[in-house]
Amino acid sequence: MPYLYYPDARAAVEFLVDAFGFTEIEAFRDDEGNVWHAQLSTGDGVVMVGPGLTDFGTRAPAEDEPATSRTFVYVDDVDGHCEHARASGASIVSEPIDQGPNRIYIAADCGAHQWIFARPL
Repeated sequence: MPYLYYPDARAAVEFLVDAFGFTEIEAFRDDEGNVWHAQLSTGDGVVMVGPGLTDFGTRAPAEDEPATSRTFVYVDDVDGHCEHARASGASIVSEPIDQGPNRIYIAADCGAHQWIFARPL
């Protein structure tokens, strides 16, 4: 399961739930509500989310950096998912298209992580 780092993990958890339909499994928050670790699910998949910590050797990607990875997620309705994500503030990198054995679109989240959402054709 991937562990994704964000400048604001609390905002990332909210975004991933609202825009991409993830479900929060658990989150460890401090007294101010900042997220220090969270696990989110989508279908059978799980991702972990946390803040980038220099002392731990991690950081969130910068918005202007090229993607060094993309997380691939199957959804039931690619076009509907894309429209919901767009309306919730996701940046659509690639509109829905049929590509190979899947219908896909690519979106960037609030922390510049890129996601491929797909449905087999």
